[in-house]
Amino acid sequence: MEQAPKYSFVLPVYNEAENVEPMMERLATAGAKLDAPFEVVWVNDGSTDATEAILEKIAAAQSNVRTLHLSRNFGHMAALCAGLESARATHAVITLDGDGQHPPERIPEMVRLWQEGADIVQTVRSDSGDLGPTKRVTSRWFYKVFNVLADTDIPEGAADFRLLDREVVDALNNLPERARFVRGLVHWVGFNKVLLPYAPESRLSGETKYSLLRMMAFALSGITSFSVRPLRLAFVLTLLVVALVVVYLGYVLVAMSSGKYLTPGWTSTMFIILLLGAAQLLVIGIASEYLARMYVEQKQRPVYIVRKRKTSRE
Repeated sequence: MEQAPKYSFVLPVYNEAENVEPMMERLATAGAKLDAPFEVVWVNDGSTDATEAILEKIAAAQSNVRTLHLSRNFGHMAALCAGLESARATHAVITLDGDGQHPPERIPEMVRLWQEGADIVQTVRSDSGDLGPTKRVTSRWFYKVFNVLADTDIPEGAADFRLLDREVVDALNNLPERARFVRGLVHWVGFNKVLLPYAPESRLSGETKYSLLRMMAFALSGITSFSVRPLRLAFVLTLLVVALVVVYLGYVLVAMSSGKYLTPGWTSTMFIILLLGAAQLLVIGIASEYLARMYVEQKQRPVYIVRKRKTSRE
């Protein structure tokens, strides 16, 4: 009977034909240092180059390599979720990119931190000269905006290079929502976590598949997945307009009592416009509050997650 792997390495890839084999060699070296059975799960996210053929060649030669080929390019988050659901590890799952920027050489250190009690070992990217100015600025602002708006904080520079205890993986896989922002969900589920700084390496070859447009879509998905505050801005705007109506009404009363000339019709017109605007915004604000609650409910996230402590992590 085949022995279940203790660790799973999960790598989503899209058009990384030139990088798969060098990464596999580095993963094998890192896995050998664990002194425990491990598997490598490659998720081919609808690649159009030779990625699929190369992965099948590797899987045929190495029994601890498994491949998943998605029917089309569903995106990095979907491919990552497919890998997590497929991982058979009994102890922990390590996720990383297949382009070489997430160094597999740090895996033994991540496992050591897990053995010391961490359920999540989250790597945090340090600034690198290879990181372009656009990527650096957009990344920094994404984390700032996300942490202001969302109910879950993500450490600045948190990457999809992380170790997850088996129980954390099960908790993530049991979440019923379809549009998953894994980077936020990992921190939403709780558990004990430690941060591990790392310096990103240069891509082994090729160019990044994350265009500015994709990064913007990624940021929007993350913010809308974890925040209803933009919806509630309508209610705040309502209060501001109501306050403006009250201030204007006070001005009109003071002006009339002091005998100041007011243009006929102007006062009543402005008052009606502001009053109707406030009424409309009030209705929108109330509707937004109910919409926000429906938005939260339709995700069907569990109200809580019970954490079970393992007796041994050897």
